[in-house]
Amino acid sequence: MSNNHRGLLLVVSSPSGAGKTTLCQRLRAEFPQLGFSVSYTTRAPRPGETHGVEYFFVDRETFTEMVARDEFAEYALVHTNNYGTSAPLVREALAAGNDLLFDIDFQGGRQLRAKFPHDVVLVFILPPSLGELERRLRARNTDAPEVIERRLRVAREELSHYGEYDYVIVNDDLDRAYDVLRAIYLSELHRTRRQREAAEAVLSGQQVLEIGGRLRIGGGRGKEGE
Repeated sequence: MSNNHRGLLLVVSSPSGAGKTTLCQRLRAEFPQLGFSVSYTTRAPRPGETHGVEYFFVDRETFTEMVARDEFAEYALVHTNNYGTSAPLVREALAAGNDLLFDIDFQGGRQLRAKFPHDVVLVFILPPSLGELERRLRARNTDAPEVIERRLRVAREELSHYGEYDYVIVNDDLDRAYDVLRAIYLSELHRTRRQREAAEAVLSGQQVLEIGGRLRIGGGRGKEGE
């Protein structure tokens, strides 16, 4: 059963504390074929984070050299730290028909869309209110008060870019927000331009099966009338 399609790049963005990490983890748990794009960053690892799992942790000199060699599909400065996505990784995933999930901000999403306009789907996660966003950040108890204040200032700037996205989800209820994100992913997989080869395969007498939201084309001929 062959994998006859081009991959999809699903970008999920939100201010810190709006819930995108939890939503992305749930999506990947349900759809294991959805790979996670591990970014490079110059920030220090947090407790429990592992190099190559959550991020590739590098120093500023290394990051600057990678920018000079044009090794990033997108990169940005966020909260005084640099973040970037490997360009070769993205191109290889698309060519192999593999979907990638990105947890990046509006700057990264904008750059990815400019480079891969037909492959990127942009989703923005909104908190129900700025007051609720502040409550969540303080409840995490992982950042100093001055860091939280900076995150809240940056959040207003990030929220102002919601209009650049294809979809907006208000995360006032985690289960409902996840249902919407899940529906967006599945709907995008079933766009006509991503399933054209499957449709042509059926017309030519081949068998097509759906596995995890993706259509797989086999060599056998299905029975007419089934």
